Amino acid sequence: MKLGIVGLPNVGKSTLFNAITNAGAESANYPFCTIDPNVGVVAVPDRRLDWLSEMYHPKKTTPAVIEFVDIAGLVKGASKGEGLGNKFLSNIRETNAIVHVVRCFDDENVIHVEGGAGPARDIDIIDLELIMADVEMVERRIDKAKKAGKGDKKYLKEAEIFEGLLSWLNDGKSARAYPCSEDDMAVIATSDLLTLKPVIYAANLDEDGFSHYEDVPYYQEVQKRAEAEGAQVIPVCAKLEAEIAELESDEKAMFLEDLGITESGLDRLIRASYTLLGLISFLTSGEDECRAWTITGGTKAPQAAGKIHSDFERGFIRAEVIAYDDLVRLGTMAAAKEKGMIRSEGKEYVVKDGDIILFRFNV
Repeated sequence: MKLGIVGLPNVGKSTLFNAITNAGAESANYPFCTIDPNVGVVAVPDRRLDWLSEMYHPKKTTPAVIEFVDIAGLVKGASKGEGLGNKFLSNIRETNAIVHVVRCFDDENVIHVEGGAGPARDIDIIDLELIMADVEMVERRIDKAKKAGKGDKKYLKEAEIFEGLLSWLNDGKSARAYPCSEDDMAVIATSDLLTLKPVIYAANLDEDGFSHYEDVPYYQEVQKRAEAEGAQVIPVCAKLEAEIAELESDEKAMFLEDLGITESGLDRLIRASYTLLGLISFLTSGEDECRAWTITGGTKAPQAAGKIHSDFERGFIRAEVIAYDDLVRLGTMAAAKEKGMIRSEGKEYVVKDGDIILFRFNV
């Protein structure tokens, strides 16, 4: 899974990126300090994997991972190439979802390209640039379909679908909000549109505002916008996240407790990302390795096995499954077997979040 962190210059994107990846992206008080996208791969926190590792003491523990891409700040005119915009838009195109960082505090010492904080305005600027980039792509798709339609009439229907979408985009609305049939959306999904990508808003507050974020008018602006779109908004304080990232595990837990929060911004962001993209994790365990695997919800057992190795899917026989909570309650695999809690599932079994699975296969 790859998440693109976007926003206007100097809203806290790189500070947040540094905090959650410890990758050291340059962070400076001027636009375009991030010229090439910085990429960081972070482990997905999973208490279930930690528990299994304590049980097995494996040679290796491998968590699921998320790739974060810190994309340099967009500005007005990015869709027309302003401020290196074309390059940055292409970087967004390669991601699965967008984390849109919005500045929700005033600070005269930190330059804002629009003169000062204004969350709704800032969101509009980014959205408009993404929409305008999509307009150009949809226009090209329509032209291509009409030309192909001279030889095959099925392409005329495709052109008709994209013409309806073009009208919607020209009204300043995103493709993901376009009201159409499932069949039409399936056609639209074959295009690589920026505004089809799901969005999480990261409302970046200062330390004072973070302690009572629900009362901060700037945060309320972002929340109102997110609710209107059916999107999620995660309150963060990039500065605090940077401090948290430098702490050891025990110190981190104490620091969060002192702040009155139970999880870091990274944990909240990852949880929101999984929900947004419909992802779950299953686990494999043993003395050699304990590992978490990310799949889409609704995946059947053979396809889940294929995440480990194509041979597992090709030669799938059965999956031996126990739910994590059941294993914790019983304490050991031996006890689980004795109680008949390890199930044998076939090809139609839909894997559930937290399943611990041993795949049987023969190639």
